This record gives sequence, structure tokens and C-alpha cells, in this order.
Amino acid sequence: MRVAETIRTKLEAAFSPQELVIEDESHRHAGHAGARPGGETHFRVAIVSAGFEGLGRLERQRRVHAVLADELKAQVHALSLRLSTPQEASVP
Repeated sequence: MRVAETIRTKLEAAFSPQELVIEDESHRHAGHAGARPGGETHFRVAIVSAGFEGLGRLERQRRVHAVLADELKAQVHALSLRLSTPQEASVP
């Protein structure tokens, strides 16, 4: 299973998101620290989930990092996160 697919499966199971976007940005980091041939090292993730209600920004990030701990230890070098509740996502 590819890293992006693993990330998607784990985040869907943990947060039941209304919206989940995962972008592999590894091509932008070729030649930089942590980059590997074949990519799948640098990701941008956006999640809209009711599971984030009542949580601050830092706690949301901690929970995502906990879910993806194995990937962050091994394959993923960088993870950019945008985490919001459905109410926050609907605000222009």
C-alpha cells in the first residue's frame, strides 16, 4: 500500500472526516533533506471533522500525529496540516 493510501485509511478511521484532502508534495522537495527517489515523503493534509470540536490547534495536531506515528517515524519527512471543524470550514 502506498503511503498516501495508508494515511487516508488511518485518518478516515480515526476522524470520520467530512472532507479529507491529501497532497503528495514530495516533488517540490527533490534534493532537500528527507526527500527520497519515488517521493511520498512530504504531504499536505486538510481535514474537516466534527472530531476536532472543542480542541485547540495544537491538540488537533497532536491527535493527527499520534494516528500517523509509524509513518512519521519511517517514511514521512514533512506533514503540513490544516485541521478544522465543519463550522470553521464553512466560514468564508
